[in-house]
Amino acid sequence: MTVQIGFGQNNTSKEITGQIFEQSSNVEGVNIINNTTQVTAVSNAAGIFSIVVKEGDVLVFSAVNLEPFKRRITVQDLNSDSIVIKMAAKEIELKEVIVNDNGGITAENLGVIPYGQKKYTPAERKVYTANSTPGDKLLNAISGRTAMLKKEVNVEKKEMLFRKIEYLFDENYYTERLKIPVADIKGFQLYCVDDPEFAVSLDTKNKTMSMFLITDLARKYLIILENEK
Repeated sequence: MTVQIGFGQNNTSKEITGQIFEQSSNVEGVNIINNTTQVTAVSNAAGIFSIVVKEGDVLVFSAVNLEPFKRRITVQDLNSDSIVIKMAAKEIELKEVIVNDNGGITAENLGVIPYGQKKYTPAERKVYTANSTPGDKLLNAISGRTAMLKKEVNVEKKEMLFRKIEYLFDENYYTERLKIPVADIKGFQLYCVDDPEFAVSLDTKNKTMSMFLITDLARKYLIILENEK
């Protein structure tokens, strides 16, 4: 019997299992992408994941709270029961917070309006006024004015969200971390505020959630840009 020993890369694909570890940060929801095949996976609450690979493939691990990590798959990885991935927590630099000495002064505690009264934006006030009396409400409905004013409210809300996202991240964050070209940053910001889940994270000032969601939105937006070429 003749035994042939071959040297070279193993091109057979195989689904492998792995587990991600980090001392202080959550390892759930880590995005894993095979750079060769573009196959993706996401880790569970215990940091466990599975993904199809072959020898030589490069896996890229990323999460908003962890530093990106790359792992080239070896024969040993393919033959092991599970691979171990050790990631490091990311240091998030927060923008300077300016404390306003008059921040506690509001229209409510000055007695201008009652406590708990709804505060309307300019566009919302127009809608409220247009619907304030039965006669006006009917006329405005017939003329379509109310629908137009409600559209103004939606536009105003998007403008407010756009201003928030402009303040939340600086240009380097888009170009270096999210890989968005400088010329496409404004378009990407508009794309983000149109996403309902991301809009909620902005409106509730949940920066951690915004950073988590914007990573996936950036990936999708880069695909759109690539398809437009």
